[in-house]
Amino acid sequence: MRINSAIQAAIDLTAGAAGGTACVVTGQPFDTAKVKMQTFPNMYKGLVDCFVKTYKQVGFRGFYKGTTPALLANIAENSVLFMCYGFCQQIVRKIVGVDRKTKLSDLQNAAAGSFASAFATLVLCPTELVKCRLQAMYEMQLSGKIIQGHNTVWSVVKGVIQKDGPLGFYRGLSSTLLREVPGYFFFFGGYELSRTFFASGRSKDDLGPVPLLLSGGFGGSCLWISVYPVDCVKSRIQVLSMAGKQAGFMGTFVTVVRTEGVLALYSGLTPTMIRAFVANGALFLAYEYSRKLMMKQIDSY
Repeated sequence: MRINSAIQAAIDLTAGAAGGTACVVTGQPFDTAKVKMQTFPNMYKGLVDCFVKTYKQVGFRGFYKGTTPALLANIAENSVLFMCYGFCQQIVRKIVGVDRKTKLSDLQNAAAGSFASAFATLVLCPTELVKCRLQAMYEMQLSGKIIQGHNTVWSVVKGVIQKDGPLGFYRGLSSTLLREVPGYFFFFGGYELSRTFFASGRSKDDLGPVPLLLSGGFGGSCLWISVYPVDCVKSRIQVLSMAGKQAGFMGTFVTVVRTEGVLALYSGLTPTMIRAFVANGALFLAYEYSRKLMMKQIDSY
């Protein structure tokens, strides 16, 4: 049975949502540590120190600060990302002049993923801003940058609207785009290249859960290694703008390098790489299996 484009888009969107949920459930504590270490590198000596201090300061729940917006961010981003990924694959096929059923090369899939990420950025930026602010709220109060913090999603949302209006949710949009577009080229490229390696001439659709986990983990690692300094600048813009006007991407980048050194742009890399492998392995496993299940259900009718 041939599946029309609307049904295919709905399948990709739903499978992307399943993948986004799996990503947050497995990686949230490491993401919290990443944001804290990026925005306040002088407060923590390393990952273990960050975990210990967070637990002592606010308890176990501190690791899951910002989980609600993180879920919304990842579900929204991955739903749009994988839905647009399917559309962008068709666009790439038209550009290179091949039939819509033709399998794309790993490089062509990487290009399609990069195009798709630009659309996903528009839904990701507002929810990620709320998530980052919740995760670093304790440090903002401790450093004296703000007097009274916001402890709930709604209070952060209300604060953004009161201070900056609806456009305030798009603080850090340019740096998010600078992270997503090149990052997802390496994300999908690394994933597809790894799947090709494990398939060894067989169909990539027949791979089991372990190769999919490893391929997803490899893709996630490629993404974060390639764009980590950009993400560090983005986190600072989105969090520190709570305390007043914050410079844009280039201004923040230059200030960090000049005052703290280049290595400050890599603060929090360890929890990021652990999370990247585990969470993105879970993301692709959930995506591929839920997509396969839905495709089988549709084919059976």
